[in-house]
Amino acid sequence: MKSPTTTPATAPAVPDVPVAPAGAVPVESGGTAPAKPSRLPRPRADAVRNRERILAAAREMLVESGVEAPLDEIARRAGVGNATLYRHFPDRAALVRHVVLFVMDRVAAHAENALAEEPDAFAALCRFTHAAADERIGALCPMLSEDFDHEHPELLASRAALEEAVETLLATGQDAGLVRTDVGVGDLMMALSQLSRPLPGTECRGVDRFVHRHLGLLLDGLRAAPARSELPGAAVTLEVLRQKTM
Repeated sequence: MKSPTTTPATAPAVPDVPVAPAGAVPVESGGTAPAKPSRLPRPRADAVRNRERILAAAREMLVESGVEAPLDEIARRAGVGNATLYRHFPDRAALVRHVVLFVMDRVAAHAENALAEEPDAFAALCRFTHAAADERIGALCPMLSEDFDHEHPELLASRAALEEAVETLLATGQDAGLVRTDVGVGDLMMALSQLSRPLPGTECRGVDRFVHRHLGLLLDGLRAAPARSELPGAAVTLEVLRQKTM
């Protein structure tokens, strides 16, 4: 009797399994997780504090003495050695650029926080104006010299954020009928810059009481009603201000 023909047994089909890329981390689900990108080590807390102290001291010195302020005096005021200063900022140009960024970023944050936290837009404007003066926004003008890199990407980003924050603050007050409408952000920033810059040869701390007194007079003039004077010319926009000073 002829034996029935038998078909050879075949191995079960094995589904294609993707090969894990190099560096991938296996996961229990059977797939692979992409490798985590390597992270740069965070700077030490004391290094961050030293950097902040240097920037704050440089801000004060640059307001008082201009862009040629002695770097060793900046280091002394910051309470660090010259080597520490140069480790963070290799040359004067780098230090000046980062002081400008430091001031602009802090002033923008003051505008945003004031608008978010104060009961009305005029109260927010008052808080912002005094806080911006304390940040020595007048330090920007003497630093924006001809050899300053006005088109540096970091500067452009910080300037855009500052302009947006202050424009929103002022426009909110104007829309609410609390701030006179014949002023622009350029008017406010120019006044702040002038009022927060001390006379040559004087220390910033010695004129604070005069600065805030004069800012009170400025803010009275910004109230929507009653407008105490008719201002000559048109409201100064940021574009006009930039053409004249930057």
